[in-house]
Amino acid sequence: MPAPIRLRELIRTIRTARTQAEEREMIQKECAAIRSSFREEDNTYRCRNVAKLLYMHMLGYPAHFGQLECLKLIASQKFTDKRIGYLGAMLLLDERQDVHLLMTNCIKNDLNHSTQYVQGLALCTLGCMGSSEMCRDLAGEVEKLLKTSNSYLRKKAALCAVHVIRKVPELMEMFLPATKNLLSEKNHGVLHTSVVLLTEMCERSPDMLAHFRKLVPQLVRILKNLIMSGYSPEHDVSGISDPFLQVRILRLLRILGKSDDDSSEAMNDILAQVATNTETSKNVGNAILYETVLTIMDIKSESGLRVLAINILGRFLLNNDKNIRYVALTSLLKTVQTDHNAVQRHRSTIVDCLKDLDVSIKRRAMELSFALVNGNNIRGMMKELLYFLDSCDPEFKADCASGVFLAAEKYAPSKRWHIDTIMRVLTTAGSYVRDDSVPNLIQLITNSVEMHAYTVQRLYKALLDDISQQPLVQVASWCIGEYGDLLVSGQCEEEEPIQVTEDEVLDVLEGLLVSNLSAPVTRGYSLTAIMKLSTRFSSVNRIKKVVSIYGSSIDVELQQRAVEYNALFKKYDHMRPALLERMPIMEKSATNGPTEIVQTNGETEPSVVEPKHPPLVTQPANQANDLLDLLGGNDVPVIQTTMPTKPASAGGELLDLLGDLSLSGGPAPAPAPSVPTSQPSFLLDGLSSQPLFNDIAAAAIPPMTAYNKNGLKIDFTFERANPNPNIAVITIHASNSTEADMTDFVFQAAVPKTFQLQLLSPSSNVVPALNQGTVTQVIRVLNPQKQQLRMRIKLTYTLKGSPVQDLAEVNNFPPQSWQ
Repeated sequence: MPAPIRLRELIRTIRTARTQAEEREMIQKECAAIRSSFREEDNTYRCRNVAKLLYMHMLGYPAHFGQLECLKLIASQKFTDKRIGYLGAMLLLDERQDVHLLMTNCIKNDLNHSTQYVQGLALCTLGCMGSSEMCRDLAGEVEKLLKTSNSYLRKKAALCAVHVIRKVPELMEMFLPATKNLLSEKNHGVLHTSVVLLTEMCERSPDMLAHFRKLVPQLVRILKNLIMSGYSPEHDVSGISDPFLQVRILRLLRILGKSDDDSSEAMNDILAQVATNTETSKNVGNAILYETVLTIMDIKSESGLRVLAINILGRFLLNNDKNIRYVALTSLLKTVQTDHNAVQRHRSTIVDCLKDLDVSIKRRAMELSFALVNGNNIRGMMKELLYFLDSCDPEFKADCASGVFLAAEKYAPSKRWHIDTIMRVLTTAGSYVRDDSVPNLIQLITNSVEMHAYTVQRLYKALLDDISQQPLVQVASWCIGEYGDLLVSGQCEEEEPIQVTEDEVLDVLEGLLVSNLSAPVTRGYSLTAIMKLSTRFSSVNRIKKVVSIYGSSIDVELQQRAVEYNALFKKYDHMRPALLERMPIMEKSATNGPTEIVQTNGETEPSVVEPKHPPLVTQPANQANDLLDLLGGNDVPVIQTTMPTKPASAGGELLDLLGDLSLSGGPAPAPAPSVPTSQPSFLLDGLSSQPLFNDIAAAAIPPMTAYNKNGLKIDFTFERANPNPNIAVITIHASNSTEADMTDFVFQAAVPKTFQLQLLSPSSNVVPALNQGTVTQVIRVLNPQKQQLRMRIKLTYTLKGSPVQDLAEVNNFPPQSWQ
C-alpha cells in the first residue's frame, strides 16, 4: 500500500478546493484511505493518519472512528505517538463516551514516567477531559506530582488538581497539605496556577476559605514585590510585571477579604498602592485597575479607598475604548446604591455617555442616570433625559419613558412640573409608554385640583398638534370630558387662556372618533368624554345625535357604550347629571386595596373598600358539573347564587340600566338564574331590604385545618349568622408555604343533598409564596336538620407553570359548627 500523504500536503490540497462540494469530496476520499489504513493495523503511519483526522475534525467533519487509534498511540512508547494520541483524546473523547475509561491505566503509567514531558502530556489530558471516575483513580498521582520540586510538573499538576476538585469536590482535602509550600515558589507559572487552585478551593468550601485567610499577608507580599520589582524581560507585558499573576492574586484577595474585617484591613494598603502606581496608558494597566476596583468594592475597605475606586471608574469613562467605558458604567451601576455621593461626582461624565454611538453604552448610561436622580438634581437630570428621549432609538423609548415617570412621581418639586414633565413624555414618546401610564396620569391630574384648568388647556393644545400618540389622546379625551367647562370658560391662571367654543371642542372629539389613527380604546375614551360634556355644555342635542350614531357601530365595546348612554338620555335622564358629575379625588389605599365608588344621595364619593365579604358570584356551569360527582351519585344540590334585588332608588335604576355589571371595576358576573321557590329561603334572606350579610355573631367554635398538602394549607373558621341559627358561615384561609406563588387558585365544595351550600367569590386567585398572605373565601351552609356536616373540596391552581388539581374529604367538623 502506498504511503499516505503528509498533513501539510492534505492542508494544501483542501485549501485549493473552490466549492464546498469539492472540499467535501476531498475529505471523504482521504477518510476512506485513513479507514483502510486503520483496518490494516498500519503502525507506521498511524500517527500521521490521526493527525490528519484531527485536522478534519477541526474543520467540522466527523472523526469519531479515530478514537481507538488515539488510545493505541497513547500506549505507544514513542513520544511523537503519545503527543498526537493525547491531543486526539482531548479533542475526540469526553466523559460521555465509555471509551475514555480505557485510557485510565495508560495515564497512570505516564504520570509515573521518567520523562517530564510525557508526565506533562498525561496531566494536560487528565485536566482537560478526565471524568469523575478517572479523577478518583488518579488523584493520588496528581497530589504526588504537586509536591515535586520540578516547577514544570508542579504548574501542570496544580491545574490538573483544579479539574479534579471540580469533578470530585470531596477530594479537596487531599490537596490541602500540598498547597502549603506552593506560594513560596519563585517560578511565576507555579505561582499563577497555585493561586488558581487556592481560588477554586476557597469558592467551593467555606472551611477552606477560613483556612486560607491566614495566607493574606503572604499574598500581599507577593503582590507588592510584583509592583515594586524592576524590569523583568520574561514577565514584562507593556511595562507591567506579570499582569496575569497580579489579576489572579487580586481575585483571590477579593474572595478572602469579603465579609472579613481582619483580612480586609491587611490588604487595604496594597490595594491603594496598586490603584495609584499602575500605569493607565495601556490596556494591561486598565485590566489590573479594574480588578483592583472590584476587590475594593467587595471587601470591607475604608471609605477613602472606595472613593478612589469610583474615581478610577470615572477615569475609565473618559477612555476612548468602548469596552472600558462599558465596564466602568456597569461597575458604577452596581456601586451606586452603596456609594451614591461618590458616584454623583461623575454625573456629568455619565450623562455625556448618553450621546455615545454604541447602544450598549447608551443603555447602561441611561440606567445609571436614572439611579443618580434625587430630589436635588431632578430638574437638571430630567432635562438631560428628556433630551435623550427626543433623540434616542425606538428601543430605548419605552424604558426611558418609564424611568422618567417613576423619577417624576418620586422626586417632583411641584405638581405643575410633574404634569409638564409627563406631558412632555407623552408628546415625545407617547406610543412607547407602558399601558399603566394613562390611569396613573389621570389620577395625578384628578388629585391636582388647582391645576385642572391649566392641564386641560395644555392637553387640548397638544391634541390639536398631534393625534397619533394614543396615550396622549386618551388622557386628553378624559380631561376634556371632565373639565371641558373650564376649557371653554378660559379660567386658566398659570398661562394665557385660549378662547375655545363648545363646538370646537366637540369637533375635536368627534374627529377622534372617525380618525383612522384612533385605537378602539381611544374611541371609547372620546365617546365617554362627549357624553360627560352633555352635563357641562349646552349643545345637548348635538351630543345626543353623536351618541345615537354609534349605537349601531361594528365595534361591540363602542356600541355597548352608545346604547347605554342613549338609555341615559331617554329613560334615565333624571339620573344623568349625578352619574356624569366630576370624578372625586382618587386616593391610593394604604393597603394597595381596591377603591370603589359609593353612591350616596346622587353624589359620588370615594371610599376604601373595607375588609368585608365580597359580592355573590355565580359558579360557572362547568365547575358546578364537576362538583356533581364529588360525593358520588346525583345527590349533591348545586345552588346558584343570586344578585341582590333592585331597591327602589336611583341606584337601583342604575343597576337595571347597566345589567349586572360590577360597579367596582371588575368583570361583570354572568346573570344568575332565580332560585326556585321550593328551595329553602336562606339564599334570599334579607337580600331585598338588608345588606348581603347580616351581623355575624361570634360563637366559640374552634377553627380546623381542612387540607394541608404540597405546601397548600386550608384552614376553616366558623361563625353563626343572625337571625337564622341554621346557617353556618365558614371562612376558608388558604396559605402557601412553597417558594413560588400559586396562581389561578380555585376552591370548590360540595355537600350532601340534606344541606345547601353557597360559595362566595374569593379575595384573590393568587396565594402568595412563603406564607406572606392568605386568600379568604366565605361559604354559607344551610343545615335545617342539624345533621353532622360532611364536605368534599376540590382545589385547582398553577404552581411554577404546572396545573395542579386535588380532591379531599372533610369529615372532622367541630360539633358546634352543625349542632
